[in-house]
Amino acid sequence: MRIFTAVLATETNTFSPICIDRRAFEASLYARPGEHPDSPTLCSAPLTVGRRYAHERGFTLIEGTAAWADPAGLVNRQAYEGLRDEILDQLRAAMPVDAVVMGLHGAMVANGYDDVEGDLLSRIREIVGPDVLIGAEFDPHSHLTRKRVAAADVLVGFKEFPHTDFVERAEDLWRIVLDALDGEVKPVMSVYDPRMIDVYPTSKQPMRGFVDRLYALEKDDPEVLSVTVVHGFMAGDVPEMGTKLLVITNDNKQKGDALAKSLGRELFDKRGQFIMAQDDVNAALDKAAAAPKGPVVIADVWDNPGGGTAGDSTVLLEAALERDMTDIAFGTIWDPIAVQICMAAGEGAEIPLRFGAKSAPGTGQPIDGLVKVVKVVPQAEQAFGASFVPIGDSAHIRIKGIDVILNSTRAQSFDPSVFSALGIAPTSRKILVIKSTNHFHAAFARIAAEIIYCSAGSPYPNDPATNAYRKAPKDIWPMVADPQGALVQDEPV
Repeated sequence: MRIFTAVLATETNTFSPICIDRRAFEASLYARPGEHPDSPTLCSAPLTVGRRYAHERGFTLIEGTAAWADPAGLVNRQAYEGLRDEILDQLRAAMPVDAVVMGLHGAMVANGYDDVEGDLLSRIREIVGPDVLIGAEFDPHSHLTRKRVAAADVLVGFKEFPHTDFVERAEDLWRIVLDALDGEVKPVMSVYDPRMIDVYPTSKQPMRGFVDRLYALEKDDPEVLSVTVVHGFMAGDVPEMGTKLLVITNDNKQKGDALAKSLGRELFDKRGQFIMAQDDVNAALDKAAAAPKGPVVIADVWDNPGGGTAGDSTVLLEAALERDMTDIAFGTIWDPIAVQICMAAGEGAEIPLRFGAKSAPGTGQPIDGLVKVVKVVPQAEQAFGASFVPIGDSAHIRIKGIDVILNSTRAQSFDPSVFSALGIAPTSRKILVIKSTNHFHAAFARIAAEIIYCSAGSPYPNDPATNAYRKAPKDIWPMVADPQGALVQDEPV
């Protein structure tokens, strides 16, 4: 048995001014066939898990290129087409194959391609023909299009937000694929559109309970092979943006359709109840300062590089400086030029420095001041579960008693190691300010006395009701109050 696998992934915030070219993939992950490290990135788990299954089951795994770029704006057309064609040529050279298993993100948009993954999967189908099984894993913050469902046989998404389960879901994907190849199951996909877009953190109710029920369904009902809530990605202005319910059954389309519809209607009935409560800047800092003990974690939720922003907002830092706060550390503010200046100055130097707030409106003002360069680290990285995420050349500076980490590779704050990598013991500070919507929660909750979600500035399009969409649906919630009442979608997609 011969199975081909490859990875092509990024998350595209179509409102972001930061475009992605081939160099962005090479800076984050570009591994030629056989060169991928043993530990997976967020979207490359199908490749590393596939290696393990190939060893255990004795089939031949043909690896193609694996490419991942940190989230940002539109992907350069030539970059996408070049990486796509590289993988497709590798697949042609590997033929004949029994299956293709891909690591994707699902919210990738390139210049000229609103549906990158649909384009890629359709071209794979053209090469392998109608009888070869095609499977893929994807991030739930994605766009589940009709074109992708038509081209693939098995699509499995992460269930958890924060995404702590990408390896486990890759294992689910491989089990379904291999069972199908062995003739033990016949996977059939059902999709339901509840006509909404929302934010669904699994670190709190009601989404925690909802996802736990999905696990129970898969465990207790042998006909239910997989259930995924495709959250949708509100910063992606594409025609099929929105939440979807995806159910895979063992050759029971009627059952899958009914289950997808039931779960989708349940989500719709709870719309607006999922997202984390958020404080404004002053309330967040007041709460943190008044807390009896630390560390108190303040999450700057909308300047999240994991959602395609620059990660250079200074709104919270400006407010902390105005209050003369100390015992507070910021990790991180993206500013490659400021990092270069700090590295040239060297550890211990005191220099005038301007940093931050260069990328877009809504990110505050650049900070000017005399700073001490406390520590510089070439090619720093932080942990994310079993994998590591680069933050690039980085500098720990101190300005008016406040510690700030400047980084040169955009990345959200996943783990307290983002501080310790630059010499800051996370538990030694009363307040830790990080940039992440919710992926930080699993790791930071272990050390945090309290977690505060803060809405600071407007670097991210975070209100679908008012976002300046040009292509996204205008007839879903919250753009309209009751889309199901106005146009009930009884039939699955």
